Amino acid sequence: MFKKLLIANRGEICCRVIKTARKMGIPTVAVYSDADANALHVQMADEAVHIGGPAAKDSYLKAQTIIDVCNEVGADAVHPGYGFLSENAKFADLCEANNITFVGPPTSAIEAMGSKSAAKSIMEKAGVPLVPGYHGEDQSEAIIKKAADDMGYPVLLKAAAGGGGKGMRQVWSENEFAGALAAAKREAISSFGDDTMLVEKYLTQPRHVEIQVFCDKHGNGVYLFERDCSVQRRHQKVIEEAPAPGLSDDIRKAMGEAALKAAKAINYVGAGTVEFLYDVDGSFYFMEMNTRLQVEHPVTEMITGQDLVQWQLDVAAGEPLPLSQEQLKVNGHAFEARVYAEDPDNDFLPVTGQLTYLQAPLENRHVRVDTGVRRGDEVSVYYDPMIAKLIVWDEDRNKALNRLTTALADYHINGMTTNLPFLYNLASTDAFRNVELDTGFIDKHQDKIFVNSEHDFNQCLPLMVLAILLNKKQSQPQANSTDLSSPWHYSNAWRANEHHTQTVAVAVAGESFSVTVTHVDAEQFELNIDGEDLLVSGTLEGNALIANVNGHRQRASLVVHGSDMSLYTAQSALHFSEDVPDLGIDDMQDDAGGLTAPMNGTVVKLMVAADEEVEADTPLLIMEAMKMEHTIKAPAKGKVTEFFFQEGELVDGGAELLAFEVAQ
Repeated sequence: MFKKLLIANRGEICCRVIKTARKMGIPTVAVYSDADANALHVQMADEAVHIGGPAAKDSYLKAQTIIDVCNEVGADAVHPGYGFLSENAKFADLCEANNITFVGPPTSAIEAMGSKSAAKSIMEKAGVPLVPGYHGEDQSEAIIKKAADDMGYPVLLKAAAGGGGKGMRQVWSENEFAGALAAAKREAISSFGDDTMLVEKYLTQPRHVEIQVFCDKHGNGVYLFERDCSVQRRHQKVIEEAPAPGLSDDIRKAMGEAALKAAKAINYVGAGTVEFLYDVDGSFYFMEMNTRLQVEHPVTEMITGQDLVQWQLDVAAGEPLPLSQEQLKVNGHAFEARVYAEDPDNDFLPVTGQLTYLQAPLENRHVRVDTGVRRGDEVSVYYDPMIAKLIVWDEDRNKALNRLTTALADYHINGMTTNLPFLYNLASTDAFRNVELDTGFIDKHQDKIFVNSEHDFNQCLPLMVLAILLNKKQSQPQANSTDLSSPWHYSNAWRANEHHTQTVAVAVAGESFSVTVTHVDAEQFELNIDGEDLLVSGTLEGNALIANVNGHRQRASLVVHGSDMSLYTAQSALHFSEDVPDLGIDDMQDDAGGLTAPMNGTVVKLMVAADEEVEADTPLLIMEAMKMEHTIKAPAKGKVTEFFFQEGELVDGGAELLAFEVAQ
């Protein structure tokens, strides 16, 4: 076994590998950038070495620097995690040249699967079913477009060297093609340094089902069953589960054997994932093979009882696989939800800031939290905004799903907007519980996931008002008087010789609802909502809100982050705040108008020239942050009179990007 293991990565996967290495008695070395000097993975490792600036290209992507660190500290093995250098054949070659074991497949396998086009050709020869598409070397726009026209729209453009949804665009019609191709190529260059593209027929109702495979250096290979990763946004997975629900034993076996056939076609060694599109008619098609450990590997660990990182280290050290195919069994059901610093109500834009409060659900045999952050840490613009992976397990899917929603409600984060309410609502939908899964799930069920109907608001409005009142009572200094019976001690809108009445305005999902509140006593309120009187009372202890609305007692979870709140009920989760009256102080704006940055990021491209006349919705500027592109568009017909930032410059969220003059 290895004498010292360097993890060439950061965040939660680095922490995950360290835990297994420590269990196996292997000392660990972490590397870190300027931005990660105080990160959790740095604190957990036995040693940690600084390798450069905060941008990945200046630190975690510096292959030679990492090799130099290995030689300096005496590390004889490198675990690349996922992302960064994990599927970089040149880095694997550098490890071999320096007598350092790369914990991953041989270089030839990485190269074979590194190009999606080459991978398709190999799989076709191996007899693995493929989606119709063009994977050729001629990269002229005319050739790629002709292939798209011939197979018919919609099509999917994909970066040949890509992964994680980067360099990928759906194209629904011929007139969208040129813009989509340019954007996909630009994103591919930024993410992978390679803008080679392929185009495939886009299946409109597929499920994304992937098979975990493992091969050793002795010719043995197994598949550890499948994961369903159909629930995605921007081609990035949101909630994964294992095993895939509704899959017959025959299909499971057929997909597993096809995945092993794919692995053996490239003499694979180590952990790999073969991804398939599974269509409604039971057919499946090879999509790609990831030559690394996947982000969602914990759900496979939960249903098999195996430590896949330990398998990786054992196989890399020359050991045979610990189990045969016949010895592997599925036990129960598991889900993984990716907790992100992002705003689902604002097109899932990433969010930066400090985790001022962080309380994860208690871990036990049913609940696991893989994370690389702690309370007080910063979520920066330089890396993916994932805060943690929440993994749950139980005996069957329904029980595991109940575990998931309960754990999501118990996950409390302050300091920034997160996708926790979104995840809770998604997992709570009847469609998700009833396995109505495909890769368009989120778009199809937006009305249920994004709770924004007046009916939904009115159902939860009494609880939101109660939460605002009780939280204000807890947080505001009440006692200018030391006499607890004095009316001046109250913070309940008390007025001498008047009814204790006030108006509470609730802001939720861009709407405001005003509610008249009469304070019956210190613990009881009468609410008038749309002419209906409701008697409401309750208590707030920590995050537990106990409410009684007209005799209906309910328990909910309340998370307070600054002036914002998130309320988790049995029906849904809502993100809201008290709508404070606008006094008009900030209403003055320049006549010319301007457009601001929706997030911290980098300006990657100016799409028009200053003083150029444009139509409404014309792309003006493209920003990039946390591996995502965001396009700033013209709000109306007019022209940009001035750009305040140039390509390559960093921009703070909220900064004015340009001045725009609306045509008269």
